[in-house]
Amino acid sequence: MYFHRISLNRNGRDTAKTVQALQSDIYGHHQLIWQLFTDADKRRFLFRQDDADGWPRYYVVSAELPQDKLGVWQIESKEYRPRLTEGQHLLFSLRANPVVTRKDKQGKRHRHDVVMNAKNRMGFNEMPLQDRPPLNQIMNEAGLKWLADRAERHGFSFAADRVVTEGYQQHKAFKRKVQIPIKFSTLEFSGVLRVSDPKLFVQSLFQGIGPAKGFGCGMLMVRPGS
Repeated sequence: MYFHRISLNRNGRDTAKTVQALQSDIYGHHQLIWQLFTDADKRRFLFRQDDADGWPRYYVVSAELPQDKLGVWQIESKEYRPRLTEGQHLLFSLRANPVVTRKDKQGKRHRHDVVMNAKNRMGFNEMPLQDRPPLNQIMNEAGLKWLADRAERHGFSFAADRVVTEGYQQHKAFKRKVQIPIKFSTLEFSGVLRVSDPKLFVQSLFQGIGPAKGFGCGMLMVRPGS
């Protein structure tokens, strides 16, 4: 596997056109990253988009090296071979699309954003204003539960008081010639985790956590910590 840091070449001939595509909506980021990989249909990569001085920057984990066919990227790549031990503590950052699956009255299964699901289950909109819990509290409790429910099978554990949950956002992505948008939400997790199963955890670093990976969700970024 490889780890890449990918930035726009600000002096490139077609950079302005690329920036315009990115500004359209989140689907622009999705398309441009996928164009860097010849085997993109199988999506053997994860990515996360952040900003550097107001310009987009991407961190990518992939099974193959990216190919800059547009000539607009600065790509820094290195082999990614994490060596981990059971009980090791790591600082981590995760942008996730946390959802739960519920059945409707007809028995069909639907995905629900964990924050909206929590609000619906407590009857948030029907509560008197003075009785409604703060959104940050709902976000934190629902987000940490979602992460805790997945931690063991992804090879780690964490103490709730050592993880911060923030940055809840709802997104819409529009495909060309498709009027109905793709809707999803994101939560940002950061803090300290403990590796409980190194093999499973390495798989999580390579494969990600949760859905919406094609839109920059699910990539765990880690570094040594305590």
